[in-house]
Amino acid sequence: MKIKLPCPAQPRSRRRPPAQILVRAAAGNRCRGWLSFGTLTIPVALGRGGIRANKREGDGGTPLGRFRPLRLWWRADRAPRPASSLPLRAITPSDGWCEDPADRHYNQPIRLQPGDSGDRLRRDDHLYDYIIEIDHNQRPRVAGRGSAVFVHLARDNFGPTAGCIAMRKSAMLQLLRRIGPRTRIVIG
Repeated sequence: MKIKLPCPAQPRSRRRPPAQILVRAAAGNRCRGWLSFGTLTIPVALGRGGIRANKREGDGGTPLGRFRPLRLWWRADRAPRPASSLPLRAITPSDGWCEDPADRHYNQPIRLQPGDSGDRLRRDDHLYDYIIEIDHNQRPRVAGRGSAVFVHLARDNFGPTAGCIAMRKSAMLQLLRRIGPRTRIVIG
């Protein structure tokens, strides 16, 4: 007679990434919300325009929809390489993001020279120490439908973002250990 022993719990690093992560607005405050998966619920800051179905450049809205995480950008000069199964890229001083709807590189990473316009990824504050790039407005890329929508670190007061999802560093590191390229981020 064979005795079947229960499987030991898998270490955190070997757990399967969640199939989806849900992001919802908090009741009574469109600029705050909750990110949840499994048994974990994390407070987040949302865009100053709340969650919007018809996202436009500069409206401050966090886009409604289902998105994939594409890669993790991080400040290697401020933190060691984080544990994550996402593709990683260290942020350099010239890394930026094109937010000009008239530019052919709209909503794409770009190299910025001193004085160039665009969203600089290497910031003096800590908001972009970790950035999860998502596939909002990627295929097809439509001019004016929003750019540089990321998951990044929150301000100390959880102030609203320009359209991104923001959280505390400890929550970000916990999320990075679990999220994978096939995880869907469902906002709405």
